[in-house]
Amino acid sequence: MAELSEKQDQEVEVNEKLHRSRSGFWFGIIIVAIILSIAGIGFYLFQQLRSQQENLGGSVNKGDMRLIELTKQISGYQSQIAAIQTHLSNIEVEIKGKDDQFNKALADLSQAQTEKLDNLGQELGDRIQQVQRQLGKTRGDWLIADAEYLLSVANQRLQLMGDVNTTREALEAADQRLRESGDAAAFKVREQIAKDIAVLRTVSVPDVVGIYSAIDTLQDQADKLALIKPYAGKKLTASEEIHDHANATTEEHDLLAKALKQLEGVVTIRHTDQQIKEILTPEEAQFIRQQLRVKLEMVKVGLVEQNEALYKASIADVKSWLLENFTKNGDARNFIAELDRLSAINLRSQFPDISQSLKMLRDITKLRIETDKALSDSEPVKQAQ
Repeated sequence: MAELSEKQDQEVEVNEKLHRSRSGFWFGIIIVAIILSIAGIGFYLFQQLRSQQENLGGSVNKGDMRLIELTKQISGYQSQIAAIQTHLSNIEVEIKGKDDQFNKALADLSQAQTEKLDNLGQELGDRIQQVQRQLGKTRGDWLIADAEYLLSVANQRLQLMGDVNTTREALEAADQRLRESGDAAAFKVREQIAKDIAVLRTVSVPDVVGIYSAIDTLQDQADKLALIKPYAGKKLTASEEIHDHANATTEEHDLLAKALKQLEGVVTIRHTDQQIKEILTPEEAQFIRQQLRVKLEMVKVGLVEQNEALYKASIADVKSWLLENFTKNGDARNFIAELDRLSAINLRSQFPDISQSLKMLRDITKLRIETDKALSDSEPVKQAQ
C-alpha cells in the first residue's frame, strides 16, 4: 500500500513535472511570440517614424522655398509701399502748394470784392445824396436846370451841325424857362440870350433843298451835252450851236453861210475846236456821261454832310471833267454858269459865339449873390427917401 501510494505520488509528481514542462514550453512560446510581436510593432513604428521624418524633411525644404518666396514678395511689397509713401508725400506737398495758391487767390478775390463793394457803397451813397438834393429842389430850380440843358443843346447844334433854326428855337425855349422860374438872378442871363437870338437872325442859312434840286437838274442835263470826241451813233450838231460867230452879220460869214447852204445834202461839214485823236465807242461815251453824274453825286454828299471842302472840291472836279470831255456850246456854258453859282454858296457861315449865356447860367450862384447884394444896397436908399 505504501508502494502504491509512493508510485502514485511519483506518478503525480511526474505528471506535475510533465504538466509544468508543458506549461513552461507554451509560456516560452507565448513570450517569444510576444517579443516578436513587440519587435514587429517596433520595426513598424520605426519605419513609420522614418517615413515621417523624410516627409517632414521634404515639407521643411518646401517651407523654406515658400518662406524665401514670401520674403521676396514682402520685400517687393515694402518697396512698393515706400514708393507709394513717397508719391503720397509729393501729392501732399503739391496739395499744400495748391491750398496756398487757392487761399491766396481767395484772399485776393475777397479783397477785390471788398474794394468793389466799398466803391459801390460810396457810389450808391453819392447817388442817394444826389437824389435827395434833386428831391429838395423847387420848381424854379428844375426850370433853371432845364434852361441850362436847352442852352447846351443850342451850342452843340450850332457849332457841330450849323443848324441855325434849331439853335434859335432852343434859345427861345431856354428864355421861356428862365422867365417861368421867377429867379431874379436869371435876368442877366436872359439879356445875353436876347443878344444871341438877335445875332442869329442876321446869319444867312443856305437853301439846302434848293441847292440839292439844282444839282438834280444838272444830272438830268448830262445827256444833252455834246461830247468833244466823235463816237458811233452820235447826233449831228448844227454849226451855230458850236461857234459863237453863228449870229454874226459880217459879209464873210454871209458868204460862208450861203456856200454851206448850197452844199447841204451833198456833204456834211462838222466843226471841232480840238484835234481828234480817236473815236469813242458808245460804251465809252456812256461812261463819260455816267462819270459826270457820279461827280455830281459827290457834290450832293458834301451838301448833305455840310462839308464845305468836299462840296467845293467836287464842284471843281465836275467843271474840270466837263471842260475836258464836252463841247463848249450853249448848254455847256449854262452848265458851267450853274456850277459857278453853286460854288459861290457858303454852306457854313462864320457862326457867332453863343456860349456866354450858358457860362453865366452855370455860375448862377454867383449871380444870386450879386443880386442879393444889389437888393440889400437899394433898401437903405429907399428908406432914406
